[in-house]
Amino acid sequence: MNVRLATFFHRAGLSAGTAAFVLMAAPAWGQVREQEPSRLPLGEQYRIELSGTLWNPAMSGLISSEQFGIIGSEIDFEKDLGYAQTRFADFRLVLRPSRKSKFRVQYTPISYQASTNFTRDIVFNGIRFPVSIPVDSTFEWKVLRLGYEYDFVYTDRGFVGLLLEGRYTNFTTQLTSALAEEFTSVKVPLPAIGAVGRVYVIPEVAINFEVTAFKFPDVDPKYKANYFDWDISGTVNFTNNVGARVGWRRMTTYIFVEEDTGDLKFQGIWFGAVVRY
Repeated sequence: MNVRLATFFHRAGLSAGTAAFVLMAAPAWGQVREQEPSRLPLGEQYRIELSGTLWNPAMSGLISSEQFGIIGSEIDFEKDLGYAQTRFADFRLVLRPSRKSKFRVQYTPISYQASTNFTRDIVFNGIRFPVSIPVDSTFEWKVLRLGYEYDFVYTDRGFVGLLLEGRYTNFTTQLTSALAEEFTSVKVPLPAIGAVGRVYVIPEVAINFEVTAFKFPDVDPKYKANYFDWDISGTVNFTNNVGARVGWRRMTTYIFVEEDTGDLKFQGIWFGAVVRY
């Protein structure tokens, strides 16, 4: 599964995503620094912004893996593997060379572990895991986002901007029992485009929204991919340099390559803090 996915997505995703990021970087860093209006609300006068969050998403998903010409079972992460809702950290960095330009980095590592007994025979990577045999499973999902944001509308009450991203997704699934041990690993670099905005209801409080998406063109019924990520949050700034945030995020990904499938959804509330310089 991982070999086909790497070959299929590497050129389309990595070249498009990283090229967009690099090409947009050069003119942005070369811009003359714009003077910040003194009437800007708290939290809008900075060059570097660091934030960390704790995300508590509910997760649902299906995955299947074919091997040796044997079609894999659709494995449900909740019903078959018994994964429970778990809290994870999320890290974000914003570099702001000018008032309307921002370079963004976001890293979201997610990991689930569980032990269960299958209530049916499961075929994974061409190997059968029989019913009632104890199985240990691990699922890891890591998403690194590199983006460039340009706020084409910017006022003292908020902004609206365009977001271009290169997104690198790496997820691994492993099943281990007394009879067999199998794993599959998928590394998918893909581009994305989206919109971002912020509205200050008062100078110390902002409402934020962000949405990015990608859909692979329908060039071959054997290959399909799409994802959708949106985030709505509120920020309370105690000073220009320190604030607190709370939000709700939904992230979905669907990948189909020949007979291999991954269909995942994460959604839930997050809490965090932000510092700026």
